[in-house]
Amino acid sequence: MRYMVVIEKGPSSFGAYVPDLPGCMAAAETREEVLELIQEAIEFHLEGIREEGAPVPQPHSYSEFIEVHA
Repeated sequence: MRYMVVIEKGPSSFGAYVPDLPGCMAAAETREEVLELIQEAIEFHLEGIREEGAPVPQPHSYSEFIEVHA
């Protein structure tokens, strides 16, 4: 499965979250590190869902860029 990950750059760090997996997030000093951590967070999150016997949420989020002229 492929989940969409939103990455946000802050003043001194990066954050990432997965819209299809509420509560699944990561933060790090670099983009590369936050990508590694969110990968681990997704795997850990899905493992917890499976252990609870709940259905694994299917990916359904996607992104688009909209160009605006300001």
